[in-house]
Amino acid sequence: MLLLVLWGGFDLWRFEAHLQAGRIPPFAKPLSPEGFLPIGSLMSLKLWLMSGTWDSWHPAGMVILGAALVLSFFLRKSFCGWICPVGTLSELLWRGGRRLFGRTFALPRWADLALRPLKYLLLGFFLWVILVRMPLPAIRSFLATDYWKAGDLKMLHFFTGMSATTAVVLAALVALSLVTKAFWCRYLCPYGALLGLLSAAGPLRVRRDAARCISCGSCARHCPALLPVDRRVSVASPECIGCLTCVSRCPVRGALDAALPRRLVIPPWLYAAAIVGLFFGILLTARLAGHWHAGVSGAEYLRIIPSLLELAHP
Repeated sequence: MLLLVLWGGFDLWRFEAHLQAGRIPPFAKPLSPEGFLPIGSLMSLKLWLMSGTWDSWHPAGMVILGAALVLSFFLRKSFCGWICPVGTLSELLWRGGRRLFGRTFALPRWADLALRPLKYLLLGFFLWVILVRMPLPAIRSFLATDYWKAGDLKMLHFFTGMSATTAVVLAALVALSLVTKAFWCRYLCPYGALLGLLSAAGPLRVRRDAARCISCGSCARHCPALLPVDRRVSVASPECIGCLTCVSRCPVRGALDAALPRRLVIPPWLYAAAIVGLFFGILLTARLAGHWHAGVSGAEYLRIIPSLLELAHP
């Protein structure tokens, strides 16, 4: 998924380069970068659920968000653990930091407890603005603006033309991610906060059989989310990313499993296949139904591109 997104980002850069040169690109705009527009996609999702109206400008973004939500309810926060490219980068960073420094460093308990609510506060702010403060006419008005039509190109410029402030913040996040496991995901990602709350309401859990457990603590030591798996009968925390690292590290067969209620065990191969099948099945269904490709024409992009950098959020 990381490679697909990097490829999509490179193609989006090529797509914009043609537009900047005054040419309609000879290839279709890549759509994987629309997954990085979750706030606008949440507006689109509200509009669709309440009126049946489909976002015709960036439908792929809404489909990706919807697929992540469905996945999180049925298969834990597995979007974060198996699919999200930001999560992959985060993992690569802390694993690299561990090789560099010989270990990762957990924040003091008081700092951890103080920072963990931040992503939920950010999520609450976005949900309040979109679900409470924005009626459907306001959402329709926003989705019809040039700002939203060119939202993916604006997002591209966030990286290709970043300000000094942006560069410093990103550098700080990279540095913190080198020494602390999943710093961004654990403390700051509102997307992950939403998926975590959904996953906590779902039926699947990592469940521990106390009779078989030998209390070696291997599961807790290797958990990327720093959860005390060895002290839980079932892991219901919204921080669990459903990666099954704890299951793979358990030395006793049957002591730790991904399972539904009544101890209905889901084998790891089936769990992984279900993640791939459900997520990409939703994307494929949207594509076959004609709700995947963007509706912004090449001519409209050529009209918007000269004023792209001046477009302000409505």
